[in-house]
Amino acid sequence: MMIEISLFGALRECEPGARLQLDLPGDAGVTELRAALLAHAQSHWPAPRASLLGKCALADERSILRDGDALPGGGRVAVLPPVSGG
Repeated sequence: MMIEISLFGALRECEPGARLQLDLPGDAGVTELRAALLAHAQSHWPAPRASLLGKCALADERSILRDGDALPGGGRVAVLPPVSGG
């Protein structure tokens, strides 16, 4: 299953167009997506950006995805880094 991942916040600079695609097995879920995304980040992104993934939320078009959830049928996921501000 091909998953299209949109990157936001500090992660936008890590990939051209702030997007990447990962090919996962058909039975993969959010946990497997996180592992594949981390492996990609560790080999392609600067270390501070890759380490940020552990604090990011994954979401489909309607809700936040939790580890153990199935991947969305449309194959599109957003990576949302934590934000702060005043």
